[in-house]
Amino acid sequence: MTVVERPLVETVRRPLRGGRRLATPQWIAAAPFFLYVGIFLLLPTAIVVGGAFIDSNGLSLSNFASMNQRFVINAFINSVVLSATSAIIGAVFGALLAYAVATGNPNGVFRRLVSSACGVLAQFGGVTLAFAFIATIGGAGFITLWLQQQGMNIRGLVLVYTYFQIPLMVLVFLPALDGIRPQWREATESLGGGTWHYWRYIAGPLLAPAFFGGTLLLFANAFSAYATAAALINQGSIIASLLIANTLTSEVGLASPGIASALALVMVVLVAIVMVLYTVLQRRTSRWLQ
Repeated sequence: MTVVERPLVETVRRPLRGGRRLATPQWIAAAPFFLYVGIFLLLPTAIVVGGAFIDSNGLSLSNFASMNQRFVINAFINSVVLSATSAIIGAVFGALLAYAVATGNPNGVFRRLVSSACGVLAQFGGVTLAFAFIATIGGAGFITLWLQQQGMNIRGLVLVYTYFQIPLMVLVFLPALDGIRPQWREATESLGGGTWHYWRYIAGPLLAPAFFGGTLLLFANAFSAYATAAALINQGSIIASLLIANTLTSEVGLASPGIASALALVMVVLVAIVMVLYTVLQRRTSRWLQ
């Protein structure tokens, strides 16, 4: 009689009285993670959705009636412009920096230094970033004033956001550059092609999904940012995240949690769409990275 034992990764056996063993399901080990996701992600999302469709009279769409107001539309337009501009700038300069790192020594000091710095700077946001910006450039700095003269009412937020957008792009785009094999360039040259042919027909099409996917990730990162803008801007609701905060709090008793939930739901939907597109592009990139 042949006994075929199940792999250790499939079940975890713990002894019981009487010498018997009980198979423990795999998901038991992931239960704390599911609990964390449920409390800090799914539950707040459910509260936002419920608050958006419920008012004092029950189920209603009245909270979405304010979406056609001019200041709400302007806030979302400014958020999209701010996020898109900072994402494009961060993606271009981040990709160039990542390429400079990828072409160097993979075990060199420069790569380790840049990778470590990007890992720190990508998380350098919020109030600390706002303080650093005020301490160096200031709200009345020449760069900020020049941006205002160009008609950018976001008061230099694009410049501030690039501080964490560029490092994030380096971290996201560097694995795709590492996946480019030197043999592909050698094959292009052996067939009579030059640098233009290599980037036009080989490296460019392969890196395009990773680049655009990273750009979408940067857009979502900037679109959902709040603390940095809140620390720099004391008055006004020029972007959507500040508008939601001001709608929740009011010194004259005009707070509207239902409208704030509706605005937050719109932001959640927009970010979800962007992240779905990012996932699709990442899957396309992972095909040749493997």
